[in-house]
Amino acid sequence: MTTEPDVDDALTHLARNDAGRVVAIVARRFGDLDLAEDAVQDALVEAGERWPTSGVPDNQAAWLHQVARRKAIDRLRRADAAVRRERRAHDGRDGDGDAADPMPLLTDQGFDPGDERLRLILLCCHPALDPDAQVALTLRLVGGLTTDEIAAAFLVPTSTLAQRISRAKRKIRDAAIPLSVPEQLEERLGVVLDTLYLIFNEGYLSRGANAPATRVDLCAEAIRLADVVVGLSDRRPEACGLLALMWFVHARRDARVVDGSLVLLDQQDRTRWYVDEVQRANSLLHEAMGARRPGPFQLQAIIAAHHANARTPDDTDWGRINALYDQLAQMRPSPVVDVNRAVAVAMVHGPTAGLQVLEGIDGLDQYHLFHATRSELLRRTGRVDEAETARTTAHALATNPAERRLLARRHAPEVQGLDR
Repeated sequence: MTTEPDVDDALTHLARNDAGRVVAIVARRFGDLDLAEDAVQDALVEAGERWPTSGVPDNQAAWLHQVARRKAIDRLRRADAAVRRERRAHDGRDGDGDAADPMPLLTDQGFDPGDERLRLILLCCHPALDPDAQVALTLRLVGGLTTDEIAAAFLVPTSTLAQRISRAKRKIRDAAIPLSVPEQLEERLGVVLDTLYLIFNEGYLSRGANAPATRVDLCAEAIRLADVVVGLSDRRPEACGLLALMWFVHARRDARVVDGSLVLLDQQDRTRWYVDEVQRANSLLHEAMGARRPGPFQLQAIIAAHHANARTPDDTDWGRINALYDQLAQMRPSPVVDVNRAVAVAMVHGPTAGLQVLEGIDGLDQYHLFHATRSELLRRTGRVDEAETARTTAHALATNPAERRLLARRHAPEVQGLDR
């Protein structure tokens, strides 16, 4: 008999790693994402009830698939219209759970679990869905997080998050968005990578009055999902670049937040950085740079590598970082990228030159890091009164408590570009 802790571990692993692909299989068979997710959740509940006495099966994913398929059929049978739909889907068969299944079982030799998971990731990140919905669906269906966990991560009420997920699934149903891999995978892959980057950034500096400085668990989940995408995408360079970027940044987590307070990059105790994670990122970046022309995430990973591999702040090659930001600004123009570029320009050519870059940026009046960066560069040029006004504005706009404390006690806020 399996002990209860073993059951708990097995269920957690199943929910995080296998439930998503089982949802994809069931959804493809019955053509209903809601039905598939409900059936898998029913099966997980049954596992929690049965496994403490019957033991954890050898092939847990196959068990989950078979039980979820039966649960889906049971749900369909409870409604006459659903039964008719099931019969049509099976060309007149009675929908018996033992009937031949047009979708393969997880135990089938020819089944490709990676393909099913890739289908689900691409569905969650379909361009027809808004970014918030893409993030929520990815964490819910692919990551296996509960609605409560996702709501807590993004500091929104559970009811709000639940409605967001429901609307997204309704849009998928109404628009008949298929669980399929598009012919041009690169086009959809960019949306997937952007979604995972949003998840990581939310963990990296959480928002909200009661948020911790960093949600390490959310960063780790983004890294886990990015690692999955790297494997499923045949290790495409941009996917490797994003994963490298995440590891470079995540490796500094213990030095970046000390006793609940943010520590600036140039003041961090670099002996607290995780050297093995930096080396892992270096290997990924080396692999990613096999491409002829690096993409945006590869460029950001190279910038992060310069910071992560510098033994001291003085060893940082700001000239190279400046050139990389120039390249990134041309490839993916963005006011936020320009803020980061202004920092690099200031480090190479002086604060006045950095301020000139900032003065040319529009649309960031509500972005606290714009004002925080401006405050620091004004202070370095001796314009103390203007620097204090900008710092006060940045403090008012910041939402993370640790960042607000940093802005309150000094005129050197953590600038996003310095951390990448």
